[in-house]
Amino acid sequence: MTTTQRWTLALASTASLMVGLDALVVVTALTAIRHSLGAGVADLEWTINAYTLAFAVLLLTASAIGDRVGRRRMLAVGLGVFAAASAACALAPGVGLLIAARAVQGAGAAMTMPAAFALVGSAFGPRERGKAMGIFAGITGLAILGGPVLGGLVVQGLDWQWIFWLNVPIGVLAVPLVLGRVTESVGPARPIDVGGVVLSGLGVLGLVWGLARGNTAGWTDGAVIGSLVGGVVLLAAFAVFEGRTRAPMVPLPLFADRTFRSANVAGLLMTAGLFGTAFFFAQYLQVGLHQSALRSGLGLLPWTATLFVVAPIAGKLADRIGNRPLIVAGLLGQAAGTAWIAAATGHGYAPLVPAMMVAGIGISCAMPAVQNAVLGAVAPESIGVASGVYNTMRQLGGALGVAGVAAVFTANGGYSEVAGAFRAAMLVTAAIAAAGAVAGSRVSDRRAAEFVPAAAVPVAVE
Repeated sequence: MTTTQRWTLALASTASLMVGLDALVVVTALTAIRHSLGAGVADLEWTINAYTLAFAVLLLTASAIGDRVGRRRMLAVGLGVFAAASAACALAPGVGLLIAARAVQGAGAAMTMPAAFALVGSAFGPRERGKAMGIFAGITGLAILGGPVLGGLVVQGLDWQWIFWLNVPIGVLAVPLVLGRVTESVGPARPIDVGGVVLSGLGVLGLVWGLARGNTAGWTDGAVIGSLVGGVVLLAAFAVFEGRTRAPMVPLPLFADRTFRSANVAGLLMTAGLFGTAFFFAQYLQVGLHQSALRSGLGLLPWTATLFVVAPIAGKLADRIGNRPLIVAGLLGQAAGTAWIAAATGHGYAPLVPAMMVAGIGISCAMPAVQNAVLGAVAPESIGVASGVYNTMRQLGGALGVAGVAAVFTANGGYSEVAGAFRAAMLVTAAIAAAGAVAGSRVSDRRAAEFVPAAAVPVAVE
């Protein structure tokens, strides 16, 4: 691994860590925010949804712009926006401004994540990419599962504003390092697909907003149904438009590739199961086992630590044995571990530990292999587009997982019957992961051609 590759991987992983942490770090701070700002339940919901919506809606657009203006430049801008919005969150005097700042933070995340993902993909050839993606996936997964731990620690030891202040110095230091240490990478010089930007953005907005609101307003609510149906219709129109426009934002022939298509479906289901489990696990530990916010976050460490340790090893293994075995075995392991968690529910904390480790090993094996399969299925100049599609599928998967599992949790008694409701929710996430394994079995393990950095543009250190 060259010095430039090390810097690229380190800075891209740092960016992914920041973005991943802020997806869930707020969860354990909601009670403190409610007391501090006098927020209602709907306000608290939107402190999470505003971030998720902006992130999901802008991913494809930010990826397309990054291909045109440069992924390194987009990563630097995204980190700057993210850090500035984090400071605005910490300084917000009321919940309305906090929600607005969270939306801007989500926009910064949308600029950051696909650029980081694409830069790693373009910096490493097929023979090294699996190892790099293993490290990247381990840190990304650590952020997702470590969010509740950090949130509980910061809120209990300092105050809720510090979950946002922590991003500021990291962003300030990372921006000049990205500009000075990372080689620029661009995609094909194409005009901006304005029609594709509008249709994809509105379509994703409809789906994510409907999923986020369904359990609160009710799945038969007219606005929720209209949002979901409108999202599907707009995304269908987006697919038709992309097939006819001269310079599509997402070339449809990519989806004709079985590996690209199957790996993205597996990634969506993997993330749905992961977010559905992570969202309710910490709540079960707090409500069902009466643990504090900090202790419940620490209680997830068998899951978190496993992911951080195993994912880099799995990524390196993918370079040797291929992606498909790791995707299938990993997602079956995630399904088995989550089903074990369901069986151990109601018997205290100790029986949950080995089940968490099995689920953690499973997701650790699958995550880098899925990412590697997506990037390995496209030519180097299409890595930016592939990154945007994959990250959008991840966001849709996360929203779908939380919404679907929340519906099952509520239908089985919710917080008044927390053990039974959590058990039913975990069985659903196990089924989702198993479905992901089926999709992953369609991934081809054809060997990639020798890597040629066609889109890389050497840039001197500034």
